[in-house]
Amino acid sequence: MQISATEGKNRFGYYLSQAEREPVEIVKNGRVAAVILSADRYAQLQSLEQHKSLEHRRRAFRAQFKDWIDEQNAHTEAHGVWCEGMVAWPQERG
Repeated sequence: MQISATEGKNRFGYYLSQAEREPVEIVKNGRVAAVILSADRYAQLQSLEQHKSLEHRRRAFRAQFKDWIDEQNAHTEAHGVWCEGMVAWPQERG
């Protein structure tokens, strides 16, 4: 749903309740300037963003310490660990 900024200002309560059903885009000067979202949808987006951030940090760590991780895994394969089937650093998935 798209509405003008003036319409949003004049009927804020109504559009706030509409945002529970679908995002409400606020158009100002011919472009979408803001979006009203339900609190649940906002929480979902925050959770997704946090997960992406964690995955980005994980990849950066693995890239920075790749040689060391490979060395540790090679040592583990050569000498084993206390529990069969365990490795020090699992290989990157897909």
